[in-house]
Amino acid sequence: MRKILSLLIIFLLFISPAWHTSKANTALKGGWLKEIDGVKVLYVSGTHYEMGYQHGYLLRNETKENLRAFLNTSPYSCEKLLEIWNITKNYIPKEYIEELHGLADGAGIKFEDVVAAYMSIISWGIACFGFSAWGPATKDGKLYHFRSFDLPMNIADPVTGKYVHENAVLIVRNPKNGYASLIPSVAGSLHGGGGFNEKGIAIGMQTCWSRDATFYGTPAVFRVMMVLDHASTAQEAIDYLISNRTAGWNFVLSDAKVPIGYVIETTANLSYVGTYDDAIESTKPFWSIDYVVRRTNFFIHPELASTQREYYDPSGIKGFIRLLLKKDPFFAIWRSYKTVSVAIEKNWGSIELNNTMELMQKVYRGDTDLFLKFLIKLAEGTSFNRAWNMWVARPSTGDMVVSFAERDKIAFDTPYHYFNLFRLLEEKP
Repeated sequence: MRKILSLLIIFLLFISPAWHTSKANTALKGGWLKEIDGVKVLYVSGTHYEMGYQHGYLLRNETKENLRAFLNTSPYSCEKLLEIWNITKNYIPKEYIEELHGLADGAGIKFEDVVAAYMSIISWGIACFGFSAWGPATKDGKLYHFRSFDLPMNIADPVTGKYVHENAVLIVRNPKNGYASLIPSVAGSLHGGGGFNEKGIAIGMQTCWSRDATFYGTPAVFRVMMVLDHASTAQEAIDYLISNRTAGWNFVLSDAKVPIGYVIETTANLSYVGTYDDAIESTKPFWSIDYVVRRTNFFIHPELASTQREYYDPSGIKGFIRLLLKKDPFFAIWRSYKTVSVAIEKNWGSIELNNTMELMQKVYRGDTDLFLKFLIKLAEGTSFNRAWNMWVARPSTGDMVVSFAERDKIAFDTPYHYFNLFRLLEEKP
């Protein structure tokens, strides 16, 4: 009996490394990483576990650096973040939990560290901006979707000192049971808060701080994944975004097939879905633009706004005084909203890929509004207009133009690059 047991142990020790190697090779078959036009492009495909494994393995060092940076930046302890995970995991589709397991295994990181890093996102101030324009607002009548992904430029790995935004990556995502998508992101993050899929659905998310929040729901980062992976219509996407809500977020959503754009504002218990001609969009001091929707980090619907700020109107001298004396950020956010809106109106009817990217880089760094430039300088060290990436997409044709931040350069000061989702899907390792 002892001899048989000894032989069994030897057999298991012998096959174990080979079995793990075989499993890894199988998972990696659908993924590749290459540099195109100076940009790291990551292609992942297959099951969700396989996509996570490919991501973690092919960007192993970068993923470790970024997840360490996320954890180091969070005001919450790892134990607290795991407490949050243990609540919210019950609302996260199983496929994304499997993908995080794959990411952990591929990168050689503990699963608990991965999910803790993902929960740390709730402490971020993602001061993004997005808009959708279509029909007579654009040069060719096609829909164009713009997004700027804004976070502080000083989020760094405590071990290597490398900034998260230095590990930028463009993800071509092709799930076995879902739709392919193109997503500007950073290593370790399954998405960068937005992108577009092969069905012409584009999305971008923005933080909207709110007192109406809960952990008992699906975090917005996963709801965005659900949209990109599974939504073929605007209504399907909206259903994902307004279900199992957690905290204050808003979204700009586009369906290039119709074409039409929507804004979605959400808190734990409230939601608003509208397009350019809804009366809410013209609640003063805000105003609508025909065939354009846009959002940044405040709610416009009065009921949702009441969960966020004491004063509905963030504009004017009173808003500026609150900024100076109370560090109330909404005047600065308003100035950015106003400046972008004016630029859209001046270019209404001629919006397309090239001029929109060039225009938004100028607007975002304050070249068209010296007061905004002053506010950007005043907000040094925050996420305000600190773009990690900026992109404009024409989802109907698969085209995207994108710029990525460099170590000491915000994305509004870096060159931009052209990609096409459908051509990238034909690329080989």
